[in-house]
Amino acid sequence: MKRVITYGTFDLIHYGHINLLERARRLGDYLIVGLSTNEFNAIKNKKCYFSYEERKRLLEAIRYVDLVIPEEAWEQKASDIKLYQIDTFVIGDDWEGKFDELKSLCEVVYLNRTPEVSTTKIKSELKIF
Repeated sequence: MKRVITYGTFDLIHYGHINLLERARRLGDYLIVGLSTNEFNAIKNKKCYFSYEERKRLLEAIRYVDLVIPEEAWEQKASDIKLYQIDTFVIGDDWEGKFDELKSLCEVVYLNRTPEVSTTKIKSELKIF
């Protein structure tokens, strides 16, 4: 079984998120999503509309997602890759090159984002946060 992992905040889930999750899942047989906790988002200076529990429940309802785990620190990615025996690490191309150090542990794939949509844009247009 080929295992894939990705990470993110996944607040205000939209079709760009679905595109990323679907494409990530096509790279393997089992998709794990590391979901940023509220506390970790505070460190990243991100404020979420939905709580961690609500975002987790939404992700678990998406057919491409097999398991949701909490992301609590930048450094945990390497240990998660080892713990879950990950074959492929996937992240949006806005992070291009930032996780190349993980290439010694697994394949690293930067997927193109859906250019016309983002949570930041949605929040800005709706004047949320």
